[in-house]
Amino acid sequence: MADSSENVVRKVVLITGSSSGIGAATAIQFATLGYRLSLFALNVPMDEDGLADTKDRCLKANPKLTSDDILTMTGDLTIEKDCHLFIEKTFEKFKRLDVLVANAGVVSASRLENMKMEDFDRVMNINCRVVVLMNKLVIPYLAETKGNIVNVSSVAGLRACNDMMAYCMSKAAVAQLTRCAASELASKGIRVNAVCPGVIDSTRIFHNAGLSTEFHDLMIERVKATHPLGRAGTPEEVAKSIAFLASEEHASFMTGVTLPIDGGRCVSS
Repeated sequence: MADSSENVVRKVVLITGSSSGIGAATAIQFATLGYRLSLFALNVPMDEDGLADTKDRCLKANPKLTSDDILTMTGDLTIEKDCHLFIEKTFEKFKRLDVLVANAGVVSASRLENMKMEDFDRVMNINCRVVVLMNKLVIPYLAETKGNIVNVSSVAGLRACNDMMAYCMSKAAVAQLTRCAASELASKGIRVNAVCPGVIDSTRIFHNAGLSTEFHDLMIERVKATHPLGRAGTPEEVAKSIAFLASEEHASFMTGVTLPIDGGRCVSS
C-alpha cells in the first residue's frame, strides 16, 4: 500500500517516459493517491498522443484532480537543456518537488560480436546518462522536501540476458547509480531506490526499439518458461511497487534498494 491521498494531496511527482507502459501506469497510480503530476514524453507524434491520453486517464482516475494539477511536457531528454527545462517548469508551476520517477528508457537487442557502437552509445545515453543527470538535477528540490527518487532499472541489470548486452549494461549502471546515490544523499534526507522489472507486457517499448509485434509476442511466450510465475508482468504491478517505494508512510526506512518485480526471474536458473 502507498500513502493515502489525504496525506499527499499537495505532493508533486515528476515522471519521465509517461506516454505508455510503466510510465503511464505510474502516473495513473500517483493520480489515484492525489499527487500533482509533472509528466514528460518524447516529442514525437505517437508519444505526444500517448501523453495526452495519460493525462485524461489520470483525471478519470481521481475526480478530485483538475487539469491544472497536471503539467505535461515533451522534448528529448538526451538534450541536456530539456532535462533542465522540465525540472525548472515543474518547480515554476508547483513550487515544490517530492518524487522523481526516472522511467524513460529504450530496449535494444544485440550481441557483443555484432553490436554497433552507435547503438551502444544511444542505449547508454538514454538508459543511463539521462537517469544520472535527472537524479543530479533534482537534488536541491528534494533536499527541501525530504523527497525521494525511484529509478527504473530491470532484472536485466541484475543478471545476464542473452542478446541484450547494451541494455543489460545500461540497467546494471542504473542499479549501481541507485546504490551510490542512496549512500551519498542520505545525509540530505533523500531516499533513492529502484525497481527492476522482468518482462512486462507493454508493446510500445518494443515498437520504439524497432522490434516487431512478433518479437513482442515471442518474448511474452518465453516468459512462461523463464519466469517461475509463468507469465509476464503488467505495468500496473510495477507502478504499485514504485508508489510503495516513494511512500513515506510505508518505505521511509528503505534506501538503496533494487527491488525485483519479475515473477521470480532473478532467482530462476
